[in-house]
Amino acid sequence: MTLRERVIEAVKHHETDKVPHQIHLTHQAHDRLAEYWDDPKCEKRLGNHIEGAYYDGYLEETAPGSGYWRDHFGVLWNRNGADKDIGVIEGQVLPEPTLAGYKFPELDVPRLRSEYESLIKNAGDKCRMGAIGFSMYERGWTLRGMENLLMDMLAEPNFVDELLDAVCEHNLKIIDIALEYPIDFFHFGDDWGQQKGLIMGPSHWRRFIKPLVARMYQRVLDSGRFVSQHSCGDIHEILPDLIDIGLSVYQTFQPEIYDVRSAKREYGKHLTFWGGISTQRVLPYATPDEVKQVAQEMMKIMSVSGGYIAAPTHDIPADVPAENIVALIEAFNEQS
Repeated sequence: MTLRERVIEAVKHHETDKVPHQIHLTHQAHDRLAEYWDDPKCEKRLGNHIEGAYYDGYLEETAPGSGYWRDHFGVLWNRNGADKDIGVIEGQVLPEPTLAGYKFPELDVPRLRSEYESLIKNAGDKCRMGAIGFSMYERGWTLRGMENLLMDMLAEPNFVDELLDAVCEHNLKIIDIALEYPIDFFHFGDDWGQQKGLIMGPSHWRRFIKPLVARMYQRVLDSGRFVSQHSCGDIHEILPDLIDIGLSVYQTFQPEIYDVRSAKREYGKHLTFWGGISTQRVLPYATPDEVKQVAQEMMKIMSVSGGYIAAPTHDIPADVPAENIVALIEAFNEQS
């Protein structure tokens, strides 16, 4: 099987010769692994099955070496702290619950097309994925502030509708262009969960977020492609909703939150689970042998009848020893 065929067959809930896998590294984890292997291009040795074109608002550093980045929406990100990959937001683009005076950015169509053309040219036999990060709720709170947006759901619901609808319209332009290219699925990033339950609760998720997510999913589904959704945290309350609106792949699947056997049993006919190897409790603290054992056991449990993409539960963070990253790669690549 090719790498692409493994992913497609797994998402179709067919067993494959090997379980497809995907590993993403934070900048610090990449540097640690590159030093350990003495290989600055160490990411080429991960054996990943998926190649993506990822839209996140096109951040650009405000000045070389400043550590401050501004995206096309006007949001300022400070990456001078521990988080070098995303950063923390400074200030608010929308200090009041109104879009008056604010204009959504014009989509950089030439840049977007260039990224998809590069994806198709360089993906080889990997599965090809389009993606939008901060795709709905997260884009809203990056502009308004998380606490403010949550309060707006109670006090200013019409504003929340207006804001998130504008986010959706912006995203649909990206999706339409992406679907002109021969990609296999489209991936949406949007963190809705916390360690226990939804940040905004299921009723507000269904009121404000679900209808717009359904619109975006439907655009992808109408083209015959699969839909993938990332959300950190506990979103078990809305997994049936997501299945109903066409979700095929759920990332990230955290074993600290879900009973993996129960989740596989209850949702495994409908969802492909992407994740499962803990970046909270296993990868930073286990021995390399323990990492291998956990990865092998997770693949054994979750890959029955397909429906599993083996992966860490998030980009591998800075506190994971290089030896454990190597052990995980070996567990994935040495499947019999």
